[in-house]
Amino acid sequence: IRDSIIIDPRQSYQRIDGFGYALTGGSAEHLMKMSPEARKSLLKELFDPQQGIGISCIRLTLGASDLNSFVFSYDDMPAGKEDFELKQFSLAQDLHDVVPVMREILAINPDIQILSSPWSAPAWMKTNADVRGGQLRKECYGVYADYFVRYVEAMRDHGIDIDAVTVQNEPLNSRNTPSMYWFAFEQADFIKNYLGPKFREAGLSTGIVVFDHNCDRPDYALAVYNDPEAAKYVTGAAFHHYRGDLSAMSYVHEARPDKEIYFTEQMTTERPGQRQIAIAPAVERLIVGIMRNWSRNVVLWNLAADPLNDPHTDNGGCSMCQGALTIDKDSVSRNLAYYVIAHASKFVRPGSVRIASTAPGDRSVSICEDEQRPNVFRTNVTEHAGVAANVAFRTPDGRIVLVAANDSWSRRSIRIQYNGRFAELELEPGAAGTFVWDE
Repeated sequence: IRDSIIIDPRQSYQRIDGFGYALTGGSAEHLMKMSPEARKSLLKELFDPQQGIGISCIRLTLGASDLNSFVFSYDDMPAGKEDFELKQFSLAQDLHDVVPVMREILAINPDIQILSSPWSAPAWMKTNADVRGGQLRKECYGVYADYFVRYVEAMRDHGIDIDAVTVQNEPLNSRNTPSMYWFAFEQADFIKNYLGPKFREAGLSTGIVVFDHNCDRPDYALAVYNDPEAAKYVTGAAFHHYRGDLSAMSYVHEARPDKEIYFTEQMTTERPGQRQIAIAPAVERLIVGIMRNWSRNVVLWNLAADPLNDPHTDNGGCSMCQGALTIDKDSVSRNLAYYVIAHASKFVRPGSVRIASTAPGDRSVSICEDEQRPNVFRTNVTEHAGVAANVAFRTPDGRIVLVAANDSWSRRSIRIQYNGRFAELELEPGAAGTFVWDE
């Protein structure tokens, strides 16, 4: 069939960890304001693999992010005071919201993948003694590594196992409140001489992930990897997509295929009250594009906000960050990011593997009957296949999943070829579709 999406399960790529959202302090705050019954029902819809959309990845903020009501760390000190022994370390703020919500989530899905990212070290550890901007003081590298260890151990004490941490959210952005700037060579020094050895000494299996910033700087992760003593502690690199091209993740994979690729943040918004959701472009970019560039996951920013996109910090907090959900007490509306993730999370379960499928622009080969001689067939080669954007997977339970998006103004036939079998399906203009069948 001409311009078919040909799926080849014999060619496999990365293993998939899953799909989900950041559970910011603000998101957890809104969830805790719901009645227990409403919150239980919503969390089951979100995280139950059978009865819900099966979210399988969560990103936590290690301390406050810019989507908290106020800035805090786990070891805040009065101006001019320090705490190198971390005697004041406490998860107290997270115990109000993030920890109880995570415990409810884990009761629904105990296998959910959890990654944590800090927006800043405590202010007393920084060169400017401020939550915004500045850098980690060199004399504080050791105590900050201890701070990571204490966080992972404290969360574990509450029944929450942190699978991985990123060293710093957006290390090239000092404009957020909170934020902290780190050069790649400094992050390598911190990992090889402090964080990596201290994780090992504490017996922690938590992975260490570098970069956690935009696709315009693939050099950052490669610079860290270029230090072999740092690289031996590093699981992989994380990316956002506010700048650059998603192909940057493939460049990093090609240079260091021994390291994993993760996608940890992207804000996805729509205008409130729209009658239709423009889902096809978002699925094409955030599911198809990210998965085709070697990421093991897709985590969007963020799970929930209120109708005013609150809370957020002043002086650098995101005032336009719409959640996947808009929560107003027990009233919940589902936004673009909810449906984008649901197209994959429900069907592409953890442990799935991406497999080969024809992409737009790939060469395709078809067979056609000779115009003059019936029953004589010729090969027709198309150098640039006109197929819809798509990505395919094989799941652990022996199914094939194809996610496709029709980012056009016309109804489109999705022609599929799999192991000599054919199907032709229809996608409406601007629609996305997830197609599932047995191997």
